[in-house]
Amino acid sequence: MTNYFKMAYRNLGRHRRRSFLSALALAIGTALLMFIVAFFEGEMRSSMETTLRLDSGHIQIRDADYDPDKLSVAWEYLIENPDQAAAQIEALDQVQTATPRLIASGIVSIRDESAGVQIMGIVPESEANDPYRNGLVAGSFLAADDREGILIGYPLAESLALNVGDQLTLLVNTSDGDVDEQQFTVRGIFTTGTTAYDKGIVFLPLAKAQSFSGAENRASMIFILLKDREMADEVAAAIQGSGYQVKTWSELNELLVLINDFSNAYIFILNLIVLGVTATVIVNTLLMSVFERTREIGILTAIGMKGRQIITLFLVEASLLALGGIAFGSLLGWALSAYFGSVGVYFGDLGISQGMLLEDRIYPYLTLSAALNLMITAFIITVLASIYPARLASRMEPVEALHGAN
Repeated sequence: MTNYFKMAYRNLGRHRRRSFLSALALAIGTALLMFIVAFFEGEMRSSMETTLRLDSGHIQIRDADYDPDKLSVAWEYLIENPDQAAAQIEALDQVQTATPRLIASGIVSIRDESAGVQIMGIVPESEANDPYRNGLVAGSFLAADDREGILIGYPLAESLALNVGDQLTLLVNTSDGDVDEQQFTVRGIFTTGTTAYDKGIVFLPLAKAQSFSGAENRASMIFILLKDREMADEVAAAIQGSGYQVKTWSELNELLVLINDFSNAYIFILNLIVLGVTATVIVNTLLMSVFERTREIGILTAIGMKGRQIITLFLVEASLLALGGIAFGSLLGWALSAYFGSVGVYFGDLGISQGMLLEDRIYPYLTLSAALNLMITAFIITVLASIYPARLASRMEPVEALHGAN
């Protein structure tokens, strides 16, 4: 076997530029795919984590008749005495935090400008609100007893030219179907890095949101975060009750889960397409080598080298090209993934806000298993593609090969 590698190395060295360019093509394809794999992985991780911490949580408890699309605060659709229910759930060992939230539809207006928003009443001290508290860019967070303060997102503040201390008018659809309005003072401006979400939501202390909307001591949901999201089904089964619907994160994000489940299939198909194109470069190199070495192949056959040995020789040449190209491409792909994994790839507002939240900046994330799968796939495709020129060389008759070389 050592002799095969020596001969293959010597043959590739005859045309160094062509061999180098062939390996480089494979390297570029490998690097590109490795970065794409890292990008998709980072995108899915970011989307899942962002959606869970901002929108759905790991579990939600709602009234049996509650429709999240209508954002109604009519009493018959709300949970009564939500603080008591949240405290009981939070006492479970698997639960990190459980907090009531009231959600209503409203309009923010200032001067002659207005914007439709979702009004969310929150318990300010709950750690479920850490994304907003940690994302403050100006002002301060809400206090539970604040009756005039409001927290708004940076994109909304920018579009309406609002600053901390400014006043705005907030209109809300109340529990009895009327519209009420009140002036609020901007206490703080936050960003979660997700423009589509930040521009369409405002926060009030839960007590104020309840009195403002007429919901009184009621909430739209109990928002639950777990210590491990994989325990969601177990916890949901433990807190089932009549008159309520208990939804886990997988049920609340069916589209996102579906995309995540099929992402590996998309990546695999993309790998085959790109690697198939780059493998043709290797095949072309070997075919040219076959026609240029017709006399040599004839001599090798004449002195007793069998067809399977010639096939092995060409497969070893393809393996060397593949190893060199894949090794360099993997290093380049890892470097690209590591760099953009730290600085991110900025996309801005993608306009996606329902069912799937995407941050404005995506951070590629390369896993060891994904990198190894790509390298192995690239190697196998390259070697398989080289079988045709190898078999072509092995079928040459000695006399015809020697005659054709003259």
